Amino acid sequence: MDRRYLVVSPCRNEAEYMRRTLDSMVAQTLTPALWVIVDDGSTDETPAILAEYAGKHDWIRVVPKPDRGHRAVGPGVIEAFYAGLETVPDLESYDVISKLDLDLDLPPRYYEILIDRMVADPRIGTCSGKPYITRGNELVSERRSDDMSVGMTKLWRRTCFEAIDGVVREVMWDAIDCHKARQLGWKALSWDEPDLRFEHLRPMGSSQVSIFTGKRRHGFGQYFMGSDPLYFMATAAFRAMEPPYLLGGLSMLQGFFGAMLKRERQLDDPELRRFIRAYQRRILFKGRAKAMAETEAQQAPVFQAAHSV
Repeated sequence: MDRRYLVVSPCRNEAEYMRRTLDSMVAQTLTPALWVIVDDGSTDETPAILAEYAGKHDWIRVVPKPDRGHRAVGPGVIEAFYAGLETVPDLESYDVISKLDLDLDLPPRYYEILIDRMVADPRIGTCSGKPYITRGNELVSERRSDDMSVGMTKLWRRTCFEAIDGVVREVMWDAIDCHKARQLGWKALSWDEPDLRFEHLRPMGSSQVSIFTGKRRHGFGQYFMGSDPLYFMATAAFRAMEPPYLLGGLSMLQGFFGAMLKRERQLDDPELRRFIRAYQRRILFKGRAKAMAETEAQQAPVFQAAHSV
């Protein structure tokens, strides 16, 4: 495995934040072989800013899409991501694929460190650093768990991305891919270290309508994924301790149990849903670190059989 990596960024109306992301990518110690940025119908200064940076850096390619009339989240973001990915005919020439949002400020060694770790451990299928957000005058962790790579700046080993059949076009795509990878024996990880901490310039769930809408959408996504109800209640209680206090957790529960009462559709992969629930129950009874270690050991033969290790 060499260190050639492809980055794909869906974006819409990101003029307020995107220069910081663009500058932080230009400053990376390991430059992408190609960065495809999909302009999903922006109506602000986004196209002009993208043209400016693409004119300076030949590894940046801009793919315009028609204006859909609103910011897309969940499946809309993945639709735009695939619109960019489909413009790359030689995907097999890249060892790593990354999805990157344009409202982030990355540390300069972000990609170098993560890709070095993927080189060192062939079982790392997807990984990331950790998001932080400014509250008052300090950076505060968004408290993302170590067994998930985060959706706003996620790396996949290309062979893992292909093995899990890419990502689903639905809310919780960025957790489902981690669980699918783990089911197939890959490792899904994120690390909270100074050189891997990045600033998330827009609060999670606040990019469309309201943060409460985002929390309810998250609850639906957990139901769609097949999460264990007891585990999800614990998750909602954990998230209720951060802004918007209490109400955010209640909105998550509303989204989850509202979808359950309506018998909304779920991920069309019953075996994966069972795997997810079993893993979540193991976390509840044994703790996340032990659950991760046990599951990685349990699924190692699956990986070895597929890769003849």
